[in-house]
Amino acid sequence: MLIGNIQVSRATHLIRDEYSAKRNTTMSDSRNKRLRILDRFLTLWIFLAMAVGVLGGYLHPGIRDFINVFQVGTTNVPIAIGLILMMYPPLAKVRYEKLGFVFRDVKILALSLVQNWIIGPVLMFLLAAAFLSGHHEYMVGLIMIGLARCIAMVLVWNDLARGDAEYCAGLVAFNSIFQVLFFSVYAWFFITILPGWFGLEGAAVNVTIRQIAESVFIYLGVPFIAGLISRIIGLKIKGEQWYHERFIPKISHVTLIALLFTIVVMFSLKGEYIVKLPFDVVRIAIPLCVYFLLMFLISFFMSAKLKATYEQATTLSFTAASNNFELAIAVAVAVFGIDSGEAFAAVIGPLVEVPVLIGLVNVALWFKQKYFPYAVKTPTGVCHVTCRQ
Repeated sequence: MLIGNIQVSRATHLIRDEYSAKRNTTMSDSRNKRLRILDRFLTLWIFLAMAVGVLGGYLHPGIRDFINVFQVGTTNVPIAIGLILMMYPPLAKVRYEKLGFVFRDVKILALSLVQNWIIGPVLMFLLAAAFLSGHHEYMVGLIMIGLARCIAMVLVWNDLARGDAEYCAGLVAFNSIFQVLFFSVYAWFFITILPGWFGLEGAAVNVTIRQIAESVFIYLGVPFIAGLISRIIGLKIKGEQWYHERFIPKISHVTLIALLFTIVVMFSLKGEYIVKLPFDVVRIAIPLCVYFLLMFLISFFMSAKLKATYEQATTLSFTAASNNFELAIAVAVAVFGIDSGEAFAAVIGPLVEVPVLIGLVNVALWFKQKYFPYAVKTPTGVCHVTCRQ
């Protein structure tokens, strides 16, 4: 009788475990299906968010005044919240304990340095001079975008394109240090000195290291600290399996929702100008599109030539092609004023960057399928596809 009870009890537990597993699988499949739908039509959602922002800002100009109520210094609080929430999930995914491997790879760091701090600024300056020499304020605004190397949304693009999260975090930290130390010097040289060598008018730009450090801390430091704390606590209390299989999938959708929210807010702020000055928008957008495409393709080619894996090449390319528009806008507003041509050009930057970089995410995934059929395991342990044996 006792044996029979034990067998019944075991059978009951097995049924419960099977039911629980099926329910968890069903919930997981349902959640993944929702995320797949969101991912699959992300480009559509982004264009809809852009349209909502532009129409909202144009039809209801008071939206701009309402959003600017939440302006603290050069920081727009709604945009800052959107960006912080947008970057938190990618930074929570980073295996921080493996970042040391990233900084040991001198080749990758040197390549990132060349792409970001030599090729990028020079290319943007040449494009700005070629396309906007007759519109001095727009030219300066475009140059400023080129000098503000990406430390924020590259995490999102890299995540969508399945790049190496650890390399991305390492390169972002690398760029942040360079940005704090050298942005002021770069701004002085590229905006005040270099235009004179080409017979163009320069502009005096006074940007303090404190302004840059504040921008870096708000848009990178806060989500970085939150992601690091989440990983430390999650692994300690629940373990690595729970953290990566349960927690990370639950917060992943926050990135996309926050991205759409941020786009609506940014487009609302300049919706009136975008509709009233469409040709100026196009005039600024053309060199920006050329810049994003050239930087991405050049960086991917350089990375592939140096035998980088797909994950590394993708991370390097998006890091080089993206820009820190938050810093560019903040500096343009602080130095030239909210209604200046420089600020207008700086705002057009992310409006062009978002759809173009989304398109380049698809290009990167196509490159992966065509040229990288097998993933090579990196020092940080990334291997998204079956590894070569």
